[in-house]
Amino acid sequence: MKRSKSFLIYFFASTIITVHSSCNRSPRYPTPDVYDLNHPVTVRLSSQLDEISGIIYYPKDTGIFAISDATGSLYKIFPDRNVTVQKWKFGDNDDFEDLQLVDSIFYVLSSKGNIVSVRFSGHDSIQTSSFKFPEKKNEFESLYYDSALNKLVLICKDCHDDKKSTVSSWSFDLTNQTFGKGPVTLDADKIADNLQLKEVNFKPSAAAINPLTHELYIISSVNKALVIADENGAIKKAYPLSPRLYKQPEGLAFTPKGDLLISNEGSDEGSANIQIMKYKKTAQ
Repeated sequence: MKRSKSFLIYFFASTIITVHSSCNRSPRYPTPDVYDLNHPVTVRLSSQLDEISGIIYYPKDTGIFAISDATGSLYKIFPDRNVTVQKWKFGDNDDFEDLQLVDSIFYVLSSKGNIVSVRFSGHDSIQTSSFKFPEKKNEFESLYYDSALNKLVLICKDCHDDKKSTVSSWSFDLTNQTFGKGPVTLDADKIADNLQLKEVNFKPSAAAINPLTHELYIISSVNKALVIADENGAIKKAYPLSPRLYKQPEGLAFTPKGDLLISNEGSDEGSANIQIMKYKKTAQ
């Protein structure tokens, strides 16, 4: 836990000038009480991570594991240290979208719903297994772990069974290593109401469970929105995101203390980055 604390102190001490200057040029958007989405600490990444998608915070050494859309590689970043990015090849080039870590095994989601498990058998040696999604004509970008069910949950970006006002999910049972229908269905009409829109075609790009509140956080790059739901998928609140700060948000993760991390792909307007927001306790 001491390392986790120093990780955040480094960011807020070393980037405060950058944060202040960017905020002065950006309009203020509505934000949750426990996070300030308008004042993230920005960590810029090297060009090899321009297509960063899924991310995982690793509390043992304050590193961040990440994947890139098309490289088939797992990366490890140490933003608080001047250390070279580490890289392990786990598969052929594909459209890899999200990442989870459960019991020392990484699970990588492809856009088709296929999952690759990655286990380290040594410092630089990995073992992989592949699990093929049972249906076609479905597209996914979001993967999160439900510890109560011991299942990975795949939230649809574009699934053929979805209606206009709903976003469904699938699951991957880690015990049986089988796919099935998922535990959550998102109400797009309620998301639209919260965003003060007539309707929204909601397309999630990343998701994770907040370890402190146990709420489901979902981000959408297409919609430029952050959605908060309960563990059953009932919508609590949705927030529009500043397109200047969140150019292409594709990854979402939490630290054990509840700090929020969002990764953005690189664009013509700047390099890829990770935005960090400290968890703020609220009065009970």
